[in-house]
Amino acid sequence: MDYVNSHSAEEIAKTIQPQFQETPLDKLTIIVDRYKSQDTWKDDTIFEKDSFELLQNILEEAGELPQRVPYEDLVTTQFAEAAK
Repeated sequence: MDYVNSHSAEEIAKTIQPQFQETPLDKLTIIVDRYKSQDTWKDDTIFEKDSFELLQNILEEAGELPQRVPYEDLVTTQFAEAAK
């Protein structure tokens, strides 16, 4: 979390490029920049209910979620809270 919040999109792209060898650096930088501008990477690892609902919305719209699951049934934040 600290790394992505303290480095540029290009620096992050260079770091992760070995895992995306088929993607040119300029395109990878654009993708990382988009994630940064969407505030995809948070300051901590707590998976908040709003984020969970958004993920379910996306999966549902893509036809990949057969049924919604209550946040409380699937997510526990106790370890992330303790680490924070």
